[in-house]
Amino acid sequence: MKIISWNVNGIRACQTKGLVPWMIASGADCLCFQETKANREQLNDEMLAVADYKAVFASAEKKGYSGVATYYRQEPLSVNLLGAAEFDQEGRTLILEFEDFFLLNCYFPNSQDGGARLDYKLAFCAAALEKCRELCATGKHIVMCGDYNIAHQPIDLARPKENETSAGYLPEEREWMSTFLNAGYVDSFRLFDSSPGKYTWWSFRARARERNVGWRIDYHCVDEAFRDRVKSAAIFPEVMGSDHCPVSIELA
Repeated sequence: MKIISWNVNGIRACQTKGLVPWMIASGADCLCFQETKANREQLNDEMLAVADYKAVFASAEKKGYSGVATYYRQEPLSVNLLGAAEFDQEGRTLILEFEDFFLLNCYFPNSQDGGARLDYKLAFCAAALEKCRELCATGKHIVMCGDYNIAHQPIDLARPKENETSAGYLPEEREWMSTFLNAGYVDSFRLFDSSPGKYTWWSFRARARERNVGWRIDYHCVDEAFRDRVKSAAIFPEVMGSDHCPVSIELA
């Protein structure tokens, strides 16, 4: 199964930049989008009927904000939200259950300048980890993909020293990422590529993408027992349409 995750920074805006043809050509079995900034009723027929995909949405109560959507070919056994009102009202998570694993499509909060939403961010992180533990306890595996809004290690951003007090690289956020991985989960991309300069987000300012001054904040993580089923993981910086680029994982 091939799963692609992408923060599209507005699904309607991304649609005008070639999203649907890209989806059809992607070969993905599941496409997980974050920061959709729309609900189903705001999308046109082209976006709702893409090839043989069906779609499910978790939208924020606040219009034009946050939100996730998962397009799938294989019918899931169940579809759920995270189950915590303070996060579900911002459309932060969709959980699709398949035969042997759960697919979590997550849009982690941005901790914002000065850590204005750091407590909310860390609360979401804790809830996501607890949900992963709960789902793994059923005997199934997990794939948690999406925009984590965390660059974990210095290798994961172009300018770590300059960003030690920046949202997404705060000590508390990085510590949670270490806690998560140490709890028995694997950053799938690093199974295949340990090189620097591999990023998934670039500021719109100062030609950052052209100069590859970026951050790797989009992930597919799996539970340790599932790592042998991961055939590949990749980043696609050449795919335009958002300030993020898509990331993929392929499962045997």
